[in-house]
Amino acid sequence: MKPTAVKAKQGLVMVITGNGKGKTTSAFGQALRAVGQGYRVCIIQFMKGRKYGEVLAVERHLPGITIHQFGRDSFVMRDDIASVDVELARQGLEKAKEVLGNGEYDLVILDEINAAVDFNLILEEELLDLVKTKPAELDLILTGRSAPGQLKEIADLVSEVIEIKHHYNAGVTERAGIEY
Repeated sequence: MKPTAVKAKQGLVMVITGNGKGKTTSAFGQALRAVGQGYRVCIIQFMKGRKYGEVLAVERHLPGITIHQFGRDSFVMRDDIASVDVELARQGLEKAKEVLGNGEYDLVILDEINAAVDFNLILEEELLDLVKTKPAELDLILTGRSAPGQLKEIADLVSEVIEIKHHYNAGVTERAGIEY
């Protein structure tokens, strides 16, 4: 069967999930590619508040990319969810609704939103409703472990990053420029 042609203005829903390292890195690579082609890009990060290397690079060198962070500079613990984590995720969801609706961007990345759903900071139904309301011409990337099955079904592209081996398991600690 021959694939059907894709309209130039048909926006895609892309999901990058899995237990391996590199989901956010992949999304930022896509943002770099898009801004290089003149796209206006917005990245909304859930569960992240630290100035990771990619955030610093964007702030210093890539004015075509806007980043909003909705998280603390610490990990969210699944078995000890703080009310501030829920509130920040709610704020991020509201920002995502605003950004998807304002027509300002060509590509929107919702970084770690799948994890926010998995941690019950955001309801799966809210995520699915958000995706369904995106403008037809907007490209949307959703990252994070444990992407919901229904999201994977409605997405145009799903990539799974699988951990085969990780240096943490050999006792190598996190490093600037590699993990953050």
